[in-house]
Amino acid sequence: MGIPLFPFALTLLAAVTAAPDPQVMREERFQNVLSEMDLAAAEQACLNPRIATSDRRRQALRNRLLALYPVIDSLELVLANTEALMSCGAPEAAALVLNRYIPRAGYERRQWLLMRWRAAAVALDHRHAALALRRLVDGNLDALDAPLFPNKPLPDQGNGLDQLAFHEAALGRNAVAVEVQLLGDLTGVHGAKRLARAVQWLDADQFEQADQLLEIALDQVAAAKAWGLAMELLRQQLQLHLAAGGDGERPRQRMQLLATVLNDRYALQQLQPEAEPDPLLRSPRDPGGHADVRPSAVSPSP
Repeated sequence: MGIPLFPFALTLLAAVTAAPDPQVMREERFQNVLSEMDLAAAEQACLNPRIATSDRRRQALRNRLLALYPVIDSLELVLANTEALMSCGAPEAAALVLNRYIPRAGYERRQWLLMRWRAAAVALDHRHAALALRRLVDGNLDALDAPLFPNKPLPDQGNGLDQLAFHEAALGRNAVAVEVQLLGDLTGVHGAKRLARAVQWLDADQFEQADQLLEIALDQVAAAKAWGLAMELLRQQLQLHLAAGGDGERPRQRMQLLATVLNDRYALQQLQPEAEPDPLLRSPRDPGGHADVRPSAVSPSP
């Protein structure tokens, strides 16, 4: 079954966008067309600030999307309806629509679970997001160490295993998050970032394991000559040592050495606050700095 799209959707959009002097849709007109909106029209109306002018109207549009298909008999339709609700800022309602359809095994089940994960992730429903990812690979978590959308990557979604670790940590299951994060490829710069995240989720009494993981991460970034990341890892190691009651001398010395090699004057100043201020460093609020808010004596260019 294809997705029913009616000329009304195009007529509605044309009526709003073609006017030379755009006007907000009047309430009477909105109420008249609301009951006639199809899926495409309701989704577009949600995104149009001249139609969805209030929370009440947006909720009315979401209700319309929820009421359109109480029974759904195709994957194409359930995904389209869910996508519309996501665009309309209603990920919780999207989950309700997904539950109206039972996907077949194979491709349908994978697409359904990916959308179920997306809706839960946007809604910050970490429990159902984690469950959807685990069901996606039938518990074989190694299979999650890959992009979730290899052919159509979505922003800020990254790797499936990383996403599962984030959800577990958000649920307060830090030990599980560490275990999941360390299942993946730990080589190179990406592996170093994973190790650093795992350290953040370790308990305070796991200092030795955390320090060892950071040492491995530092070896990885040194091999890749990713010196900016190396400095971040050393800062993390310094904080780890200080939190454990140490003096942090070893990571501090390494930071100073790296900052000297990189000629990172700002880092050196931070590490030696008692030293004379570096004359080449200045506050962004100083004259000429990007945060200087004093009136300029120089006339602006025409």
